[in-house]
Amino acid sequence: MIELRRRQRILILSLLSFTVFAPLILFSDRLKLLAFNGRNEFVEDLSSITYRTDTLKLNSIEKEDARGLEEPKQVVYKENDFVPTINYSSKQRNDSEESGIVGYRRFNDDKKENQQVQRKGSSSISGEKKKFNETVPQYQNMNTQSQRKKHENIGGRNEQSDQKTSQHHQTLHSWSHKASNERVMEIKDQIIRAKAYLMFAPPGSTSRLVKELKLRIKEMEQIVGEANKDSDLPRSALQKMKHMEASLSKANRAYPHCHLMASKLRAMNYNAEEQVRTQLAQVSYLVHLAARTTSKGLHCLSMRLTAEYFALRPEERKFPNENRIDDPELYHYAVFSDNVLACAVVVNSTVSTAKEPEKLVFHVVTNSLNFPAISMWFIFNPPGQATLHIQNIDKFKWMSKYSGFKKQNFSDPRYNSELNCLRFYLPDIFPALNKIVLFDHDMVIQQDLSDLWNVKMKEKVNGAVGTCQEGDTSFYRINTLINFSDPFIAERFDGNACTWAFGMNLFDLKQWRRLDLTGVYHKYLEMGSERPLWNAGSLPIGWLTFYNKTMVLDGRWHVHGLGYNSGIDRNKIERAAVIHYDGIRKPWLDIAMGRYKGYWTKFINYDHPILQQCNVHE
Repeated sequence: MIELRRRQRILILSLLSFTVFAPLILFSDRLKLLAFNGRNEFVEDLSSITYRTDTLKLNSIEKEDARGLEEPKQVVYKENDFVPTINYSSKQRNDSEESGIVGYRRFNDDKKENQQVQRKGSSSISGEKKKFNETVPQYQNMNTQSQRKKHENIGGRNEQSDQKTSQHHQTLHSWSHKASNERVMEIKDQIIRAKAYLMFAPPGSTSRLVKELKLRIKEMEQIVGEANKDSDLPRSALQKMKHMEASLSKANRAYPHCHLMASKLRAMNYNAEEQVRTQLAQVSYLVHLAARTTSKGLHCLSMRLTAEYFALRPEERKFPNENRIDDPELYHYAVFSDNVLACAVVVNSTVSTAKEPEKLVFHVVTNSLNFPAISMWFIFNPPGQATLHIQNIDKFKWMSKYSGFKKQNFSDPRYNSELNCLRFYLPDIFPALNKIVLFDHDMVIQQDLSDLWNVKMKEKVNGAVGTCQEGDTSFYRINTLINFSDPFIAERFDGNACTWAFGMNLFDLKQWRRLDLTGVYHKYLEMGSERPLWNAGSLPIGWLTFYNKTMVLDGRWHVHGLGYNSGIDRNKIERAAVIHYDGIRKPWLDIAMGRYKGYWTKFINYDHPILQQCNVHE
């Protein structure tokens, strides 16, 4: 019995000893492994932090020429040459100072490389020592001979050093200015590289590296924001860039295959270009669709005005001063339009800038659909002392003698409009007049035009502003819209002839009738229906019809391009007598250019009750 108890005690003591010493034995190896891994991770993180942050920049630096390495320039700079330009103790370093530090490092690198080249190649350089000293005399003080004469030439050397320092300061300043957006570009490149590395990870991956890259991308996108230059970046940008570069270094070690990275970047670039191309096509389609569509407000305006017009008695629909309509001594202006507000702006702007508004006569020609609305608008808003005459194209009896009036068939409805073709029938529309100014309906008149009527036409028919000044945004060559490969065109017209623009044209109707230019127009129209002689529109056939019969006016009379060109000088616009919203971005549309719209909207009273009812506003 005693023996049994003794064995039990031994067993219990053995078990207690095992429970005490076994964990120490088992976990000692694990602790060693853990400590070793932790030390490795620390060393790895330390190496990633000290990793150079100026490698693998995609867009922020220029690529070197792959044809060969250039020999370093034989220039040696002293450290004290750079001390005045850089203050390392400054707490508020701006972009130019950061750029100066980069330049300092690059010049120091050049200095070290040049010294190594001089030590290694002293035997080869000694043969060309004379030539080197002739081209770079300011560096002769590096030779032993100049050291012996140090005290004798100290004044001249200091002067040369000051001159060299000044030149270097200018170089650093210009380099810093040029590289003012270098850090922004580098941040964007880092984001692109990080996204490319993420593509290597399996879908749905939640690894530590993937999470870290996603976090860095988010941080960098918040930092760069809408910044365009380095001065727009916050102060923490540099530290974040270092963290991002450390993460990219880890990713580079995890995915070291450069050719795979290049393939990913090419795929990303191709996808981005395809998206941009698709978006541009959609934008172009929607803009053209908006240009051809009547807005809800303008449609409402036409309907309400039409209803009001037919509610009037016939005698209430007439305009005053009908006896002035055919008076050749007055200033006659014609507008062909189906847009109520466009006609209103042309009339209002001309009357408001005229010195003698009582001499103005406006001839508005429209179609039967819009005739009531336009008439009712001017009944509500008479043009002051000026005379107004509104005509319906469907009531023209002379049109029956021209069988080819509607032979222009183009896909764009703007060019197929009958109102667009009427400009070639002015003598028939106004048989009692000898002169007339034709306005497009997308015009704004800013100055008095009485001097325009005093222009000597010199037996020309058409007075227009030229578009033949090369380098101007409105520049057109005649062969850009006319087919000079056709023998008929090539034999009769000069491909370098000066072109001109429709929009504001002064026509001598008496000379027009004498030359029968309407018949000339019909001849070209008939030929153009048989073979392609010009592009769509009335402008190229107008160049043919009025070839050698156009008087080029001063460019200040007519500035155009406000419907497509956003870069027109504002001073040029304000000096112009007439501005023209040619193009698809008309001022009455939502797609109009905001910077030009104010010149047009100031001639519309948007507080008018009928405009308020139709929600027509600026």
